[in-house]
Amino acid sequence: MGGCFSDVRGGKDAVGGALPRPTEPNAKNDGAHNDAIEFFYRAHGAYPLFTQLELSFSASKLLDLDVTSKSDPMVVVYLKKNDGKLEELGRTEVILNNLNPVWIQKVSVAYQFEMVQNLIFRVYDVDTQYHNVPVKTLNLRDQEFLGEGSCVLSEIVTKQNRSLTLTLKGKNGHGGLRNFGTLTVHAEETIASRSAVEIKFRCAHLDNRDIFSKSVCISKKLRDPFLRISRTVETGGSIPICKTEVVDNNLNPTWKPLCLSMQQFGSKDTPLVIECFDFNSNGNHILIGKLQKSVADLEKLFKEKSGVNFFIPSSRAGHEKVLKGQLFVDQFCEKEQFSFVDYISSGFELNFMVAVDFTGSNGDPRKPESLHYIDPYGRLNSYQQVITEVGQVIQFYDADKSFPAWGFGGRTANGTVSHCFNLNGNASESEVVGVEGIMAAYANALRNVALSGPTLFGQVVNRAAEIAARSLSSNNNKYYVLLIITDGILTDLQETKDALVRASNLPLSILIVGVGNADFKQMEILDADNGQRLESSTGRIATRDIVQFVPMRDVQSGQISVVQGLLEELPGQFLSYMRSMDIKPLTFNAAAQASSA
Repeated sequence: MGGCFSDVRGGKDAVGGALPRPTEPNAKNDGAHNDAIEFFYRAHGAYPLFTQLELSFSASKLLDLDVTSKSDPMVVVYLKKNDGKLEELGRTEVILNNLNPVWIQKVSVAYQFEMVQNLIFRVYDVDTQYHNVPVKTLNLRDQEFLGEGSCVLSEIVTKQNRSLTLTLKGKNGHGGLRNFGTLTVHAEETIASRSAVEIKFRCAHLDNRDIFSKSVCISKKLRDPFLRISRTVETGGSIPICKTEVVDNNLNPTWKPLCLSMQQFGSKDTPLVIECFDFNSNGNHILIGKLQKSVADLEKLFKEKSGVNFFIPSSRAGHEKVLKGQLFVDQFCEKEQFSFVDYISSGFELNFMVAVDFTGSNGDPRKPESLHYIDPYGRLNSYQQVITEVGQVIQFYDADKSFPAWGFGGRTANGTVSHCFNLNGNASESEVVGVEGIMAAYANALRNVALSGPTLFGQVVNRAAEIAARSLSSNNNKYYVLLIITDGILTDLQETKDALVRASNLPLSILIVGVGNADFKQMEILDADNGQRLESSTGRIATRDIVQFVPMRDVQSGQISVVQGLLEELPGQFLSYMRSMDIKPLTFNAAAQASSA
């Protein structure tokens, strides 16, 4: 059985349940509803009226544009505005070698009853050279167009099963009589819930024979198994909610824990379909076995330390073949998952810090072509634009609005090159007041600091980490966000990785914005969006991913906004720290203490 699931990193990573969701609802889809953004607007008196929906997708008989394999499809969802412009709402993962794909990654959309919301769905074949690139950074002009469908959101919502099948056409409706296949869109209302379960699965005695042909797999030594978990729905069928990573060459695999929210599995008694597949890079994954159990059943397996046998469906009802391979639950833990808003509204703060690149590659600030040029007519340069857009959002979460601001790579008044100097020129105090204070200190520094080099991040990362570490001794309701704006290629890549690994267990996130046209591949390494956590020179692995990189040229081309890039991963990084340290919202702690008194 082919046509299972994969993502852009070769299809072997977990999708949908390997980590807790960063926010409720999902904040990983570009342009989707994000509770951090909603909280920002609500605090300013704006109360949007909408119902949050999640869209899931499957397709049939897509075009096959690959020569030696099948297409590798991805869906991109747009909202068509009143002015005709398209706003991207999100992207699915890429599925390898499949013309009849079912995607796991959902796309969030805020359904507003009083509005006509025109949606456009475009399917692309992602070129093989981009399979190790995060989908959010893919340039769609580099991918092959497979077809387009459109509808009004209310058309989906009003269907009895909330599913609508669209006949795909060429771009803008062109394509003649060519068959582009179909795309089915299913909508479900997002149900906010703090309840979640963390489950660790293990299998034993998986069969290494091809169940259907009875032949031993000879192309490789052993199976490369992974699990796919789907939730059954009242209208019939099932919707995939997650898959584990692939464990290579193993008939007794143990997978990393999955964290499933009630939003994903519905209730503890909802039947879940659990299928075990043998991964094949050509997309034709082989079904090893399947079974159906609810979350309550899985909890019972854990408590009884017993396993359950997989079976293979038969064409004759009630005649499934029971296999010797078994599924075990080695870990089952119910937990309460608090959202980003739960913490922020209870008194947690995001403390903002800025570091600006003063290396010579920026160009002479007195010349208009310089990235540091201060326009006399008020037009913001890239550095000013980033400081303004990011600072205006983050300052809302910082009570005193006093922000440490540094420069690096510049020759200061004493004639020495510094890789972490106070932007305001004050040797003993780095803080300035508000975004206006950062902008004034930046402009003043350009008059008093000579551009130099090289580009080193290590010292500013260490300085931010020191501040974050000191805060732990006084209180634990502060989380720090360091914004680094740079135009260059790092000279101290390994030193920076070492500093980031050390800082990964602190309440700290780092946003790097690349300005200019430099090659920013190093920044993508630091971002660790490829699923590989950073490793220090001593072999220590980062506790968590704390870096988000945004290239300014993508912002200027209209692909994303700086604020969107920041808020995309920041809530998730914030929550990963709070959950790893078992820190709960302040109001929850107060309520717990009161109830125990």
